[in-house]
Amino acid sequence: MLMLQRAIRRIHVQTDAPRLTNCSLRPPNFVDIEFADGKAFSLSAEYLRVYSPAADSKIRSVGGEKVIFGRRHVGIMSAEPVGNYGVRLLFDDLHKTGIYTWAYFYHLGSNKFTLMRNYISTLKRHGLNRDPKRK
Repeated sequence: MLMLQRAIRRIHVQTDAPRLTNCSLRPPNFVDIEFADGKAFSLSAEYLRVYSPAADSKIRSVGGEKVIFGRRHVGIMSAEPVGNYGVRLLFDDLHKTGIYTWAYFYHLGSNKFTLMRNYISTLKRHGLNRDPKRK
């Protein structure tokens, strides 16, 4: 059921986004995006890393739930265009496999506060933290 819900969400995200008008990288901390409907979003590197669309985004399974933690200070080193539909971000933790489509950026921007609140709640529920472990 969860897989079906994710598939439906992906289809919804891919079809409902307005045309992208601007995308700029403010390394190492932000990606700024603007859309034809007038909405503009500034998305942090931590937020983008945590919600990476990649399958291998260094996720820890905690009680069957996938959780990425310790990414508060992650940075974006570069961005590489992928066709005319998205961008691949290279993070300073060397994660680089996710392709962020313009529709996915729109989804992340439109739901930023809810998604971030859910992420922080998940971390707290599992006794994890946004800050990286000290060495």
